[in-house]
Amino acid sequence: MHYKAFDNVDEKKFSFVKTSRYFFMLSISITIVGILTLGVFGLNYGVDFKAGSSVDITFKKDVSSQKAAFEQYLKDNDFGSPGMTFGAKRVTLRFDDVLSDTKEKALKAGIADKFDKDASMEVNTVDVEIAKELQGNAIKAVLIASIGIVIYVSIRFEWRFAVAAIVALLHDAFIVISLFSIFRLEVNLPFIVAVLTIIGYSINDTIVIFDRIRENLRFAKLKSVTDIAKIVNDSIWQTMSRSINTVMTVLFATICLLIFGSESIRLFSLAILFGLISGAYSSIFIASPLWLLLKSKQKPKSNVKSSAAS
Repeated sequence: MHYKAFDNVDEKKFSFVKTSRYFFMLSISITIVGILTLGVFGLNYGVDFKAGSSVDITFKKDVSSQKAAFEQYLKDNDFGSPGMTFGAKRVTLRFDDVLSDTKEKALKAGIADKFDKDASMEVNTVDVEIAKELQGNAIKAVLIASIGIVIYVSIRFEWRFAVAAIVALLHDAFIVISLFSIFRLEVNLPFIVAVLTIIGYSINDTIVIFDRIRENLRFAKLKSVTDIAKIVNDSIWQTMSRSINTVMTVLFATICLLIFGSESIRLFSLAILFGLISGAYSSIFIASPLWLLLKSKQKPKSNVKSSAAS
């Protein structure tokens, strides 16, 4: 790797180029931990991606103190131990098996009798074939979005920018997936929407930096790889205020959704929060230095001589 040439960059400010190797190592380490976690624990799929029934119960009164009684009621009436999200006035149950009509009626009658006669219940059922189809379509959506980004960036910039951008995007998506696996958070359709939103946000932030690099390259007199490295570092700093302002604005809105939003969008907000932090990190510390690394391997032209010696 051409890191020796990058070390010659004389910067008064923090140098993203000189320290890029450490951020690469950090991201590789996180990726390895994520792969191990997914291999051991897998993902906690919601009813959208596996067969079963999802029951959303809305109460008119606060039932947060009755969680133990609710769990005992389910066991005593042969409902087993479904996955449960318990809120003040809302309870969500995840059954691995599809509830029969008899079981649905019995559950609704029991809740009205034991807890709240004015409670409303909504049951969503997904069979095996639909779950597999949804899972396949989710993977296709992410792949199609990634391919579209590669084509766009390759046409607008060059293939090295496209490679760096797609590595950063996959990095962001994988970080979010790994965190959901580690903390056993439920993966459902809103989670896929969150991942696609993260991809869109991350590529937007990355493209801003890439565009500044391209503009600075257009008017620069390049004699060595060190000159290109300085341009990359300057470009990141020139777009830093824009990157910080953007992420802080979206971060504030996401935190508000996470705190004040309903239970149904809480995991969506959490996925967006993870993705925002990862996207800002990858755009600054991964994408641009990776493009520089690829560019430094390019065969030198007559007016650009590489000073790298690795």
